[in-house]
Amino acid sequence: MISITHIFSISSPKQFEKIALKVFRFQYENNLVYKEFCNLMNTNVQEVKSLQQIPFLPIQFFKSHTIISNRDAIQKTFTSSGTTGVINSRHCVTDISLYEESYQKGFAQFYGNIEDYVILALLPSYLGREGSSLIYMIKDLIKKTNNPESGFYLHNHEALIEKLIALDKSGQNVILIGVTYALLDLIEKHQFQLKNTFIMETGGMKGKRKEMIREDLHEQLCGGFGVSVIHSEYGMTELLSQAYSLGEGVFECPSWMQILIRDTEDALTYSKNGKTGGINVIDLANINSCSFIATQDLGKKNPNNSFEILGRFDNSDIRGCNLMVL
Repeated sequence: MISITHIFSISSPKQFEKIALKVFRFQYENNLVYKEFCNLMNTNVQEVKSLQQIPFLPIQFFKSHTIISNRDAIQKTFTSSGTTGVINSRHCVTDISLYEESYQKGFAQFYGNIEDYVILALLPSYLGREGSSLIYMIKDLIKKTNNPESGFYLHNHEALIEKLIALDKSGQNVILIGVTYALLDLIEKHQFQLKNTFIMETGGMKGKRKEMIREDLHEQLCGGFGVSVIHSEYGMTELLSQAYSLGEGVFECPSWMQILIRDTEDALTYSKNGKTGGINVIDLANINSCSFIATQDLGKKNPNNSFEILGRFDNSDIRGCNLMVL
């Protein structure tokens, strides 16, 4: 069995690949759905020696199958927020502490000590339903701030405006995390000039507004909040880890997560840096489900392993991930 401690203490690309290959073999042996998929791909497990040789499970399998790599009891089932008539994805989690460790360590890697912040959450579309992994994460991070000022806001814009202004003026570090359309709604009510606040959008218009390209959206949000950059979070129901952008739409992964870009015409071929392709995600925190997922997102990878989200494949469902249409 792979040590969880090893997963969250990866310090080099070589170590990542070594552990990822161990996880691949473990999941091939213990995940019946993934094993069947690999066999259909004619995968010779003994010949898989690199990340590029690992088969990536299409993300749609989370809609039609139960993806589990052990026989432990399911502690939590996260579900996607698909539109009416669409089958939602289900991520069955047998060890919720893995998810908690992943997002807590991921946050710390990019932002430092959680107790240095007040977190204000403007996520009305997510609060109204059960099974949101995003709500689970934000609720716990709010608790971890140990600050009574942290909390969720549904539709009470006036109270949120008042609190944002007061906290920012006091010098308190604040993260306002919100679904895209709700952030736009807020700046239509009030134009801010914030100096100590990070604005983090999680993507998604939820059918409330017309989709916008990232550059236009971020320009509008920067102007409305009076900040120089907009932060973003890239996560999804099927992952237990998140990538973050600290500005300009350029995302970085925590050390136990990596992105590969596959060719749009040949899913088994990988694209060079800077070329648009489909996003494959390796999330080692997914050890109890599947760590190798071929998403329906389009993006490109930079030489320093950062990446950008450029849209979605045309025939895929619109979901609440951080996506801007081309």
